Amino acid sequence: MRIVPLGEARHLPRWRRPTTLLFLMAFAMPLAFATWSALLNNFVIEAADFTGVEIGWLHTVREIPGFLAVGVIALILFIREQVLGLVSLTLLGVATAITAWFPSLGGILTITMLSSIGFHYYETVNQSLQLQWLPKERAPQILGWIVAAGSAASLLSYGTLVATWDVFDLSYNTVYLIAGGACAAIAVFCMVAYPQFESPNPQLKRMVLRRRYWLYYALQFMSGARRQIFVVFAAFMMVEKFGFEVHEVTALFLINFVANMIFAPLMGRAVGHFGERNALAFEYVGLTCVFLAYGGLYYFSWGVMLAAALYVLDHIFFALAFALKTYFQKIADPGDIAPTAAVAFTINHIAAVFLPASLGYLWVTSPGSVFALAAGMASTSLVLALMIPRHPEPGHETIFSRPAAAPAE
Repeated sequence: MRIVPLGEARHLPRWRRPTTLLFLMAFAMPLAFATWSALLNNFVIEAADFTGVEIGWLHTVREIPGFLAVGVIALILFIREQVLGLVSLTLLGVATAITAWFPSLGGILTITMLSSIGFHYYETVNQSLQLQWLPKERAPQILGWIVAAGSAASLLSYGTLVATWDVFDLSYNTVYLIAGGACAAIAVFCMVAYPQFESPNPQLKRMVLRRRYWLYYALQFMSGARRQIFVVFAAFMMVEKFGFEVHEVTALFLINFVANMIFAPLMGRAVGHFGERNALAFEYVGLTCVFLAYGGLYYFSWGVMLAAALYVLDHIFFALAFALKTYFQKIADPGDIAPTAAVAFTINHIAAVFLPASLGYLWVTSPGSVFALAAGMASTSLVLALMIPRHPEPGHETIFSRPAAAPAE
């Protein structure tokens, strides 16, 4: 494959430039992952009689590759990041395509592990490539548009599901094959159609843990713990408590991604204007309120419409998470991006390995307590976010540090 320095990529046709490749990969991934998520709760309940305990274990298994994402550092010793990302995306697509072939607890856990390896290794590399390839001054805006592109892919998947699931009496196997196959096909196209882009800053190919990144690590840990509760139990609640069917769950997801297509670019501009500290503080205040309201659904008769509204709000607030990426981009040494992306993904998934399974047991006795715990995590994240300076940079990573004084002339 031809290697093109990043600085020379602007001479390529627009469709073959690095930013276009990032958009194309962002579009491909949700075709598989979003479809898998939309069908998951109904599929596991109908095919394998899952309860909160089994769904907790499934998500624990799904997050193990995220915990082991630090292995990317070893792989990029032998494989270029761009190639590793596209191979991982292909694995995600193929594993999604054959999900319905294994309708048992063991089969579902095995295929989930394979698709999760693809997803988490792709996401680790993708985050690294975004921060290496996007200019700092435009990164929040472009990341907002990339989020919108992923939402458009999810909208396509969910819109098709809502329109055709009942009309054509689709099976889980048919939908998984089409969605996963499309993701894999786009990944293979990207391998063939694009040159290998060479970043001007060589990446360290060893584990990097720096004391000055401690706030970024802490925010990643809390983000992973909090996200698990939402991903595992929010949609499961819609099926278990309110009896949502496949097309109803998918319609809810569809609304989420329409909202993200509209708001993500605006949020990118807001992050660029107000800064990462204010954007993340706004996100965590909103998530605290949403999780407290989730818990109240189990103790008060607030109804299904409020539950659906909270689910949409939750997704909108989570769209601001890319502010954490741009915060790190501003404080990082250029060569630290790839190894720190892997380390951060592992830190993000420490809680993910044990929380879903352990909270699955709490869920069957006190569902409201699960969401109360999530509200506490969001509040802790808020305290941490307020430690981000208004203008972060190397040497000024937190409000407790001060940038080095400029040398006298």
